[in-house]
Amino acid sequence: MPHYLDRHDSVDISPAELAQMHLADLSVQNRYGVEYLTYWYDHQRHTANCLVRAPDPETALDVHADAHGAMPSEIIEVDINEVFGLLGRVTDPDGDGPIDEPAVRTIVFTDIVGSTEMIDRYGDAFGMELVRTHDELVRSALRTNQGREVKHTGDGLMLAFDSSTWAVGCGVDVQRGLAGRDSDPPLVVRVGINTGEPVTEGADLFGAAVNLAARLCDRAEAGAILASDAVRCDATEDGFWFGEPQAVELKGFTKPVMACPVLWDGS
Repeated sequence: MPHYLDRHDSVDISPAELAQMHLADLSVQNRYGVEYLTYWYDHQRHTANCLVRAPDPETALDVHADAHGAMPSEIIEVDINEVFGLLGRVTDPDGDGPIDEPAVRTIVFTDIVGSTEMIDRYGDAFGMELVRTHDELVRSALRTNQGREVKHTGDGLMLAFDSSTWAVGCGVDVQRGLAGRDSDPPLVVRVGINTGEPVTEGADLFGAAVNLAARLCDRAEAGAILASDAVRCDATEDGFWFGEPQAVELKGFTKPVMACPVLWDGS
């Protein structure tokens, strides 16, 4: 059966009260052949997201209607492996306490600058070594900063973090690690970072957040980190330095987006 993730807006109750609603879903789900796996609750933003395995979205919503009557504003079909990569779990966490964990995540894209041209010039073996070196360095920074690898993009990686601080820290560690390497030709990477929620307008998990992070990576200069202003607002107080936010035109976005470079080299 497919999996779905829904979004509940204007949820103004305590985590304990929401936990009781989740238990109510579990108490009636067998009548409908549905399995509510877990949920996330953002107490500050007043939003909740439920992960459910169901024959179709209508049947999943029938459980909510029967159990407590609180209906979501949107529900989308999701890939369970992608949910795990982006949100870090697909079942209720260990322990008996109520969940008070936001589903907001920070997405990072890396991209090897000029990889196609270098492979054309130096050959496939060089290209494989280039990607291997990039992957090892990024994955080392990923482990240090408590992130998760979502997927490989061919000449880069897509990563997910539970906080903007860890995401920016990973990007900084990547660029500083590359700056300390001596190679000819040099391995140069660009990084894009954005923060967002899992279910917004559209049919893709973290669709808007992922698209913006990817476009920021495309727009970043060689050897630079370009972050959305939302990331800057979250991470400035944690000791990171950012350039002045500017409105940038990005492919696929009808309006300019506020973004700024992360000043990882002390400039």
